[in-house]
Amino acid sequence: MCLSDFITAKTANEMDYIGLFAVTSGPGVLEYANSYEKKNDDYNSILVKLLGDRFAEALAEYMHLQARRYLGCEAYQAVNFDDLIKENYRGVRPAPGYPACPDHHEKLSIWQLLNVEETIGISLTDGYSMLPASSVCGYYFTHPQAKYFRVGRIDDDQIASYAKRKGMSVEQICNLLQAQII
Repeated sequence: MCLSDFITAKTANEMDYIGLFAVTSGPGVLEYANSYEKKNDDYNSILVKLLGDRFAEALAEYMHLQARRYLGCEAYQAVNFDDLIKENYRGVRPAPGYPACPDHHEKLSIWQLLNVEETIGISLTDGYSMLPASSVCGYYFTHPQAKYFRVGRIDDDQIASYAKRKGMSVEQICNLLQAQII
């Protein structure tokens, strides 16, 4: 499987969409957590960080719902939280660095297209982690058969092809995809 399987072929003469998103709970989460650490209160510091992460995920899920509604994939009706928790709806929101898209480097495309750092203040580290940490980014797919999956082992010929398409060396790609080539 490949994420591009969830985009209607250009030859189908049908309109299709892919969305990009980046959301954050903001820098206040870390500042608040650090205020507890200064008091040697690790429990509450961890709790604040956990809540910040959950708020970012909740916002990403809410925005996904709004995108599905906007594109006509979901009716405007009361949200059934059981279906929401079970991801029983049309579409997925995979993220760079996760099983269906193991290359964290792809976050750069999202950052460039959405102007993320300037717009909402999320920056990327050299290792492509997001700062503030309570942040989420990824793609919205609305294809009816879209589902989550794990990319399997990536063979040498696939790595060479990917490196060529990305304009990177095989060594650079191997570093980005370490978990997938072992």
